[in-house]
Amino acid sequence: MDEFMRAAIDEARQGLAEGGIPIGSVVVHEGRIVGRGHNRRVQQGSTVLHGEMDALERAGRRPVSFYRACTLYTTLSPCPMCSGAIVLYKIPKVVIGENRTFQGEERWLASHGVAIEVLQDEECIGLMREFMTRHPQLWAEDIGE
Repeated sequence: MDEFMRAAIDEARQGLAEGGIPIGSVVVHEGRIVGRGHNRRVQQGSTVLHGEMDALERAGRRPVSFYRACTLYTTLSPCPMCSGAIVLYKIPKVVIGENRTFQGEERWLASHGVAIEVLQDEECIGLMREFMTRHPQLWAEDIGE
């Protein structure tokens, strides 16, 4: 596993330790992490702070040209909201830890020119399966089911 997915998993574990949902993400520009985050909906009482949104927020206000040279790593397949942000900022590549527990908007992203790589990482799968089993109502609230 590369260092960037490892960093995203570390973010997911941090979110879980804080009582939140174990989804983490990092934004990488030219081989360096420029934004890292995890799902903070529970911790912040937020409607929008998914892992990808948190990582983008922490990467900061930058021109689209900056984001065009980035790769976003996320432990779970991106939902419609996060996928919209990826397309809006023209991030060309997303590396996904797993999509077995939740299938996000990968086809839609690809239809907008985003390269998708899915790792099916067992650690990512295990984190989500355990969380979904232990906290089904919180998961349903987060993903809008």
